[in-house]
Amino acid sequence: MERSRVRLGSNGRLVIPAEYRKGLGVSEGDDLFIRLEGGELRISTAAVGIRHAQALVRQYVPKEAKLVDELIAERREEAAKAS
Repeated sequence: MERSRVRLGSNGRLVIPAEYRKGLGVSEGDDLFIRLEGGELRISTAAVGIRHAQALVRQYVPKEAKLVDELIAERREEAAKAS
């Protein structure tokens, strides 16, 4: 997508053009996340944030690891100790 020019409205409101909203897969009422990075405003969705978090975790956790199973086992151990 090419750059589009938008105007900052009252109270700092910014209208995201329809083609950009469609590209992000968002509609009115959806939550978005913004961050300032290198002098640019970056807008993303929760799904993008989740994918980034998953990629970070994958760097440190072996593929064969079953984190859910490990968590459940730890919780069961803790519950057994408390009994």
